[in-house]
Amino acid sequence: MNMKIQMKLVLISAVLIFIPLTSIADSWFGKANKGVAPVNNKLYATECSACHYAYQPGLLPARSWKKIMNNLENHFGENAELSKEDTQELTQYAIDNAADKSSHKRSIKINRSISKNEIPLRITEVGYIKRKHRELSKRHLVDNPDVKNLNRCEVCHTRINNGSFSEREINIPGYGRWED
Repeated sequence: MNMKIQMKLVLISAVLIFIPLTSIADSWFGKANKGVAPVNNKLYATECSACHYAYQPGLLPARSWKKIMNNLENHFGENAELSKEDTQELTQYAIDNAADKSSHKRSIKINRSISKNEIPLRITEVGYIKRKHRELSKRHLVDNPDVKNLNRCEVCHTRINNGSFSEREINIPGYGRWED
């Protein structure tokens, strides 16, 4: 084999090895994407936000999304049935972007907080989410007419649409910025 072809093969091999290794190293050394992946599927955003905030799939593991999407006729007490095609597309989107498939830091932490045999159906049931909100009192949530309950993430998390849940970006209605 001629020397130019060998050099090209070595270069291509090095690139193919280097790219995945940098991704792994970034997650090991804290350079992975922060937060959760923002919603980037138009159908998902449109259909889910018709009734509630379109929660990012990275907030629950794939097994949770499968169970949720397989029971849309009783979606938390409401009928949210869609066409078979739309259901398949949304299910696949949620599964592909679920916490256990994500390289985003918060999704990784969420996934680690859930035992392998647990299938949370509500984001508010996830151990990581519960721990992050344990300092909030009843007056911040239930007694706050602008918040009412923990499942209204978009009310306090000002950059939620970007997938950011940073404490620096929390603004609780009636109380202002969150100070830890």
